[in-house]
Amino acid sequence: MRPIVRGRLFEAGDLSMGTPAEEPRPSETRIGEGVRRTRDVALAHAPERVHRGRILANRVAMYARNRRMDRTVDRSDPNRFDAILDEYSTDAETVFVHVGLRDVKRAFDRNPYEFLLERLDDRFESVLTQGFTPAFRSPDGVYHKRFSLPRFGAFARLFFEECDHRTDDPTNSLLVRGPYRFDDCTHRDTWSPEGAFGKLDRENVLYLDVGTDWLRASQIHYIESVLGVPYMRTVEYEGVVYTDETTYERVTHRSHAYDGEVRWNRAKLETGLREAGVLDSYDLSGLQVRAFRARDLREWLAPRIERDPYYVVT
Repeated sequence: MRPIVRGRLFEAGDLSMGTPAEEPRPSETRIGEGVRRTRDVALAHAPERVHRGRILANRVAMYARNRRMDRTVDRSDPNRFDAILDEYSTDAETVFVHVGLRDVKRAFDRNPYEFLLERLDDRFESVLTQGFTPAFRSPDGVYHKRFSLPRFGAFARLFFEECDHRTDDPTNSLLVRGPYRFDDCTHRDTWSPEGAFGKLDRENVLYLDVGTDWLRASQIHYIESVLGVPYMRTVEYEGVVYTDETTYERVTHRSHAYDGEVRWNRAKLETGLREAGVLDSYDLSGLQVRAFRARDLREWLAPRIERDPYYVVT
């Protein structure tokens, strides 16, 4: 078993942290702050074409990073993974998960869905994941709580068959196993502070990414929306929502759309969040595990987006 140190797992005897870096001199700190202020002012007054160029440059860079990424996953000891879950379950009853089953399978060489769900059930009262159905955005969209399959991820589609509850949001529903509920939330305005993601933020719910290539955080959409980033707009969609086999209603639902193709700079976000102590990352023989909390993510991102509204996508 490896001890957990500063959000990473180390072999015994590998605890040397190196020589502490020297503290910057006051003059160096003032110079750095002055440079950042100058850059922030320049970005605030930059024309739209400058930001579009930055967005394109990030898309190209993230594409290149994905091509270069080492996706090798070797066998790992399940006890190492259990130790991580034990660390977070001591002060969290609810967990929101994003999962890449392929890498979980490679790491533990067994049914990855059953392996993971059993461990989550043993440690958390409620397990949540996304059950998104973007097809509702098409003209005359239809959403059925029982029969509309989640679009993204094999884990979500399997979890859908075993969950206890699904929210009424026709574009961005959440799947719940356990007692956690969103009864006091609006489900006709996905990214409203009174919606489900607003509740996750208020309660600072724990997120775990298991086996994903990069940081996965549905909560970032919420943060972009409440902070009013200029490349996202609120859109109303008309359609029909079925809550059971016979009960339905025609609704107007508010969600989001991006202006043009954007891609989050996940590499920058991961580095910054990790350095700030907001994100814990673990590498289990190539299996990536990440942990963070919803409100902590917003509190770290908000001042950066306020200085540069395109921060997430550049």
